[in-house]
Amino acid sequence: MAAGTVTLTLPEFLAASGPKDFGVQSAIDGTPANPFLSWFGIDEGVLRVVMAELTSRGADAADLYFQYARTNSLALEDGIISRASSRVDQGVGLRVVIGDQVGFAITEDLTKEAMLAAARTAAGIASRATPATVAASFRTKAPGHFYEVTVPWSEVGIDRKLPILERAEALVRAKESAVDKVSVTWSDVDERILVADLRGNMVSDHRPMHRLWVSTTATKGGVTQANGSNLSGRQGIEYYTDDKLGEVAQQAIDRTMILFDARRPPSGEMPVILTAGASGILLHEAIGHGMEADFNRKNTSIYSDMIGKKIAPDFVTIVDDGTLPGERGALNYDDEGNACERTTLVENGVLRSYLHDDISARHYGVASTGSGRRESFRFPPMPRMRCTYMEDGPHSKDEIVASVEKGIIAETFTNGQVQIGAGDFTFYVKNGWLIEGGRITAPIKDCNIIGNGPDVLKKVSMAAADSKLDTGGWTCGKNGQGVPVSQGLPTVLVSSVTVGGTHA
Repeated sequence: MAAGTVTLTLPEFLAASGPKDFGVQSAIDGTPANPFLSWFGIDEGVLRVVMAELTSRGADAADLYFQYARTNSLALEDGIISRASSRVDQGVGLRVVIGDQVGFAITEDLTKEAMLAAARTAAGIASRATPATVAASFRTKAPGHFYEVTVPWSEVGIDRKLPILERAEALVRAKESAVDKVSVTWSDVDERILVADLRGNMVSDHRPMHRLWVSTTATKGGVTQANGSNLSGRQGIEYYTDDKLGEVAQQAIDRTMILFDARRPPSGEMPVILTAGASGILLHEAIGHGMEADFNRKNTSIYSDMIGKKIAPDFVTIVDDGTLPGERGALNYDDEGNACERTTLVENGVLRSYLHDDISARHYGVASTGSGRRESFRFPPMPRMRCTYMEDGPHSKDEIVASVEKGIIAETFTNGQVQIGAGDFTFYVKNGWLIEGGRITAPIKDCNIIGNGPDVLKKVSMAAADSKLDTGGWTCGKNGQGVPVSQGLPTVLVSSVTVGGTHA
């Protein structure tokens, strides 16, 4: 078993062919739909032998999670390529579950001998006397369709990516003369996974990902300000139209230039309006994590005994949905091979469900919500969010602003800290607005909002009918693992939040 990341271009040995039939046809571009079969010769017979070794000391559940991911990155600094890299990471994670015991091992070497050695290690961690019965054959699940691309990112050369970065930089410079530095960074991932479990289920998935980040630095009157904007999702290169590039360039400029006129707001308890889209980070961090089933199973979440109870106003419905086409947090299947779904967490203010992986689903006696996720084959899965958002409310944005005598609008966030169990949070607001007498009067910057997620949810007094997901490249960290997510919110009024600004 090996750890660490393999950094290399596509090696010649990957062209070696294995058995030709796994019930899945090759992709039209020549890239195999199942690289683990075509490149490594991992057929059904190999899976059964490795699964038998993994469960030789017993199992309530077991799975093999194969992953191949090719990541490309590129950076343009003031018209000059400052960095370009390509990295391949591949391997398999082997997991066996007996009661509360979990045996887990990995190997980057995808030969049968290496996988059998890893299987013996995992079996030795979680064991009982009686071996499990391995399915006689594997049932291949149909491929998903939430992020189909015409050309995989592994087939898109730098000659097609670099003009996108150059175009984004040119748009920024053409739109704002005060900008004196532009950085554009790029990454794309072509990821293939294969999951086989003890029940005889097998699923493969091809997961594309891209991200473009535009950072701008401007100077006026001897003062320098910097900010940026980014786009991310599970589309192909056709996503990057002139309109999309124009939007991200203009947003980076607007967020930077407004800082020259912005000031810190007054501090104290006051109403806070959370803007549609980007403010979903607060919903995700301060509330969503508390609805992941492992925290509730361990009684560390404030929501551990709240299923069926009122936790928010009647007009609040919160959803975690892995089925939104092209979204960064979307998944055809989760990392345990379960189909993703739309999970209603809060319905009309009542907590209806947690987010479950297979282990928590067995504990609670419910079905998995397709929320078992892992950063890579090096980690076992656990319940995680996908695309988390609050649905539309009954109000309008103008109505919400007009209702506030003195408060702020929190528009963009740069970082924050959250205590998962209790939901206590501090978020840093980079851009926002001051509200006085029911009117937006001045831009603000560089302040904190401080509170408790479950308490804030109860204090949501208005929500607009303008819910949207943020298109930025959010990555959620939990227990040392990072996974791509999406999040969103309508314009929401929280009646009282502590604002850390300037003292009068």
